[in-house]
Amino acid sequence: MVAIGRPKVKRGSYLQWEEDDIAPQVVFEVLSPGNTLTEMAKKLDFYQRYGVEEYYIYDPDKIDICGWIRTENQLTLIDTIKGWISPRLGVRFEMSESGLELYRPDGRKFSTYIELESDRQQAEERAQQETERAQQQAERAQQAEERAQQEAERANRLAERLRELGIDPDTM
Repeated sequence: MVAIGRPKVKRGSYLQWEEDDIAPQVVFEVLSPGNTLTEMAKKLDFYQRYGVEEYYIYDPDKIDICGWIRTENQLTLIDTIKGWISPRLGVRFEMSESGLELYRPDGRKFSTYIELESDRQQAEERAQQETERAQQQAERAQQAEERAQQEAERANRLAERLRELGIDPDTM
């Protein structure tokens, strides 16, 4: 649901009477095998009565979508949904062999859950690699510091030994 003008808070359900009686402007339904035709007809009637501007039902099993748009105070079936642009959201609807594709107002395609998860995993892997690189660099810096310290100690021991032999190492 898209309810413009309402605060973005986590809700179990959208209760219009608790939302200053503002209806969601856009409603998306994704069918599951348990949805019945009667149930969906009741939902359409409910959204019709309560002022929803756009109502879309997507069936991922049949790779099919239908939609309704409010015209003259009534939800009317959208004849051709392919290439349809939501008047309220500016989102374009396209169907492909793999399913529904949605495009942003700027023309960029919305990512699928699988694409988002893949991007998240790749970002996580890159972050892990960067952390490992930083740790390796820190270890190398620590080792270089230890080597420099050992060299300084060795030089001090040699200078002390030279002094014991009566040689001033600073004049060499």
